[in-house]
Amino acid sequence: MGVENDNLVHNSEGRLPGEANKILHSLASAWDDVVDSSALQVIPLKGAMTNAVFEVNWSTERGKLPRKVLVRIYGEGVEVFFDRNDEIKTFECMSKHGQGPRLLGRFPNGRVEEFIHARTLSASDLRDPEVSALIATKLKEFHDLHMPSPKIVMLWDRLRNWLIETKRLCTAEEAKAFNLDAIEEDIPILEKKLSGKNQTIAFCHNDLQYGNIMIDEETRSVTIIDYEYACYNPVPFDLANHFCEMAADYHSETPHILDYDKYPDLDERQRFAHVYLSSSGNEPSDIEVQQLVEDAEKYTLASHLLWGLWGIISEKVNEIDFDYMEYARQRFQQYWSSKATLLDNSKDLADNGACDSIVDS
Repeated sequence: MGVENDNLVHNSEGRLPGEANKILHSLASAWDDVVDSSALQVIPLKGAMTNAVFEVNWSTERGKLPRKVLVRIYGEGVEVFFDRNDEIKTFECMSKHGQGPRLLGRFPNGRVEEFIHARTLSASDLRDPEVSALIATKLKEFHDLHMPSPKIVMLWDRLRNWLIETKRLCTAEEAKAFNLDAIEEDIPILEKKLSGKNQTIAFCHNDLQYGNIMIDEETRSVTIIDYEYACYNPVPFDLANHFCEMAADYHSETPHILDYDKYPDLDERQRFAHVYLSSSGNEPSDIEVQQLVEDAEKYTLASHLLWGLWGIISEKVNEIDFDYMEYARQRFQQYWSSKATLLDNSKDLADNGACDSIVDS
């Protein structure tokens, strides 16, 4: 997730679980250059919307950079979104593939990770042509990884499961205001209309927002992190989700507000798709690029529904200071306003217009 290192806390082991502190002391004691293994600094990293994330560092001998690790404390209620054991397996497998940070230790409600000495991207970075090309290349590399889990599309079952949980948590008034019954009717129709025989199925990140991408300013290498939602899905969905994230700035004064004026235009999407397809060494045809762009644009509908449901559930199960309900309303609004344009024969889909205003729960 996104990072802001502006709240430095000295010797603040108390804010971390005891099991985490034991791992930290063990790690620091094994490093010969650490001056005092008990003299640690804990820096909360802002912008995470699922977990609490901390940078932990120790002073080292004169002239050396401090030792750093990252501590991730799992958020409450996230088991509805993904299986934590599966996420850990993915994390470990990614590490073996040379992707992302190494796992340094686990405790009951979190883990200690290698600290990546790179900068987390900002919202504006996603629109930078050079950075966007680096992301496209890295995403293709990510999709080409061979993962041990079954190569089965999870998007539609995930949508159905999250909808069931959303209905369970919502009041009748909220369910009506968010048109949840209409969404339930639309999901199987979307699955039928969007699932193409020739679409590439790959291990997708499914949450490629700027806070989950890091860049080394010296080498210009990009690292994709945070695999909590990763699973096999159609490649166009992963691109669609990334494009949708360009409307977000989770570090603004109103982090829940989405600005779809920042959604990438056709040229930007074509450029991204071209770099993605050509990064494996084969020059794609114009038809291949255009097909990927069109498929990704249609999959934005699934992205809007998925993260709209995520927003409602998150409002109910965690205490992070973020207006999840308004975020959900905007994602659903974008779905209702764009589905007729994006889908042929869209008369099969429910026509429910905008979400009604939501009364605070």
